Formats: sequence, C-alpha cells, structure tokens
Amino acid sequence: MAEIRPLKSEEIPHLEEFLYQAIFISQGLAPLPRSILKEPDLEMYIKDFGQQPDDWALAAEVDGLLVGVVWVRIMKDYGYYDDQTPSLSISFLPDFRGQGLGQQLMTAMLDLLKAKGYPSVSLSVSKDNPALRFYQRLGFVTVEEREDDYLMLCRLK
Repeated sequence: MAEIRPLKSEEIPHLEEFLYQAIFISQGLAPLPRSILKEPDLEMYIKDFGQQPDDWALAAEVDGLLVGVVWVRIMKDYGYYDDQTPSLSISFLPDFRGQGLGQQLMTAMLDLLKAKGYPSVSLSVSKDNPALRFYQRLGFVTVEEREDDYLMLCRLK
C-alpha cells in the first residue's frame, strides 16, 4: 500500500523524471531522447512548478521511495480546456505501474481539486494509450477528438 501525500518542495526536481515517464510511446517505437523535455511544449509542465497558485502535486511513496506523482497546473498545454481548469499529468516509475496506485493517487487529486473549488480538471491522452479506459472509469469524458489524442474532462461539481 502506498502512502499518498503532498509532493515535498525538495522533491519538485523529480518531476522531470516523472514527466519523461509520462510520455506515452506506442508499442514498437523507440524511446524519445531525454532532451525532448527541454522543448517548450513539454517544459511548461514542470518549469518553476510550485510557484503558481494553481500548481498542486501529490506523491505516491512505497517503502520510502517516490514511485508516482500526479500534478496539475493551469496552462495552455495539450490538455488545456479553459483558464479555470487545471491540466493533469500522472506518472509512475515503470516497476510500479498496474498495481492500483494510480487509482489511489488520482482519487486523492480529484478530492483535493474538489475541495479547492475547481469546476473540472482536464488531460490529454494518446488514442492508443491503455490509460484511456482508466481515465474513463474515473469520470473523464472526451470533449475533443484530435488527430492523435483526446482532450478529456472530469467535472468536479
């Protein structure tokens, strides 16, 4: 069982690794170089994280090890819906995927965002990402279909 807790300020640099782990690569394709994280479209997810009022992050810790993070911020990213809706990212270290930790982490984040009064939360997911069904089970619905991905929204009110 994981401990779900706020991400500590000294752990914010770890978001870079979790952002890299969050990039979905279709089966059979080579991993992207880590330098991709310096691209503005990706860097915005973690640059100066914690300095904006709508930056929230929760961590999953197992036996003292940070194994997963869910974080949100309001930004004009792939998951942008509107200026009141934070965009969500979730990521786990590979050895800790498929163990139910995502359910715990996501439920905690949705509860946090409800308590903070956000009307909804959004995300972008690749069409062939198996996590699509996971997001649907949590209440996310597709609000826009694009060429390679879906913009999904979970209403919190």
